[in-house]
Amino acid sequence: MTKQTTLKGSFSLCGKGLHTGLSLTVTFNPAKENHGYKIQRIDLPGEPIVDAVAENVVDTQRGTVLGKGDVRVSTVEHGLAALYALGIDNCLIQVNGPEFPILDGSAIKYVEKISEVGIEELNAPKDWYIIRKKIEVKDDNSGSCITILPDEEFSITAMCSFNSKYIDSQFASLDKMENFAKEIAPARTFVFVRDIQPLLNANLIKGGDLDNAIVIYERQISQEQLDTLADMLHAEHRDANNLGYIQHKPLVWENECTRHKLLDIIGDMALIGKPIKGRIIATRPGHTINNKFARQMRKEIRKHEIQAPIYDPNEEPLMDVNRIRELLPHRYPMQLVDKVIALGATSIVGVKNVTSNEPFFQGHFPQEPVMPGVLQIEAMAQCGGLLVLNSVEEPERWSTYFLRIDDVKFRQKVVPGDTLLFKVDLLAPIRHGISSMRGYVFVGDHIVSEATFTAQIVKNK
Repeated sequence: MTKQTTLKGSFSLCGKGLHTGLSLTVTFNPAKENHGYKIQRIDLPGEPIVDAVAENVVDTQRGTVLGKGDVRVSTVEHGLAALYALGIDNCLIQVNGPEFPILDGSAIKYVEKISEVGIEELNAPKDWYIIRKKIEVKDDNSGSCITILPDEEFSITAMCSFNSKYIDSQFASLDKMENFAKEIAPARTFVFVRDIQPLLNANLIKGGDLDNAIVIYERQISQEQLDTLADMLHAEHRDANNLGYIQHKPLVWENECTRHKLLDIIGDMALIGKPIKGRIIATRPGHTINNKFARQMRKEIRKHEIQAPIYDPNEEPLMDVNRIRELLPHRYPMQLVDKVIALGATSIVGVKNVTSNEPFFQGHFPQEPVMPGVLQIEAMAQCGGLLVLNSVEEPERWSTYFLRIDDVKFRQKVVPGDTLLFKVDLLAPIRHGISSMRGYVFVGDHIVSEATFTAQIVKNK
């Protein structure tokens, strides 16, 4: 999808909370563009809202807990994973308690409901963050590591080691997000019997049972201890000598536990705030390292809020210099766009190679050649003119003229040898021959100048 999305309608799911055992209802609602994911505690005075972003994670010991002030919402990762994997960008989630219902311990119920209500495109463009270089976060104490590498789509691989003969080392991968519903969403959460008693002592997993988790009994304890745990979980007694899996439903896959870890990673990646194009490789993942990685990604995005277009000089341009001369009246030395490499209904990407032979370097400046800022804006505007002309019939018979320039910023010098990339977007539909645009000039990954400008399109006499 090239546009942001939301739900076509609302849906609700009811069940008990994993940790509190409370009867809970979570409702997913459509939201406008650029809304993101927000979670509202409708059971509290004022119905406070928490932004579902990595900075608002307050605990990662048993699931991802989002918080703001005294407001807490836990077990959010399964619902967020379904939204993120199905490509939904905006959603208001309302819950009548401190956690999402555990349901069957997976994300499949969310996926099924989203499929029922459908997904709707919005007017705003989808705001992908494209990975351009390797980013890695490690935890030396746990041996956990998450690495993301450049890739054309979002994909993920998880490798786990649990120090157990039943699930000692496992591997799971999701290469295409459209396979999430079938390959990952049904994977249930899991717990070792050895960890149940500490959780119960911490007043947690009151809503846990053999219907919403995989329970792994792989270190023998006494019959009395096992019977006591079974009574606390309202489960039937079993022979303490029989090790293995003791949940009601058999494993869906032999590596179901690692597939659930992969599901959790996707849910925690939803806290980045933007859809990602890149490949994640996660070793010994968990909510703590997941959140640490999501926070690092948030920092990277803030440093590159506007990303430079991808430029491959081996690809044929959509417009070469000859076609540009047919559309624009500019000629040497004022033709400042060499080619167009991307063109859509509302955006365009152009290229200019800056050489030492540019005539303006003779006087600007002889000892320190720097491209004048006004010419960077002129080049950007020429690119915008090509975008506007692309929307009319017989574009050769029209010209565009500046009416206004605002919010101009120059961030760094442009010098001989630089390759300029111009990215220009329409801010609103063209009305009465008037168009407003926002443009950026990049060298490499860095913005060197930017401006908002208004132009008029006029038919030639």
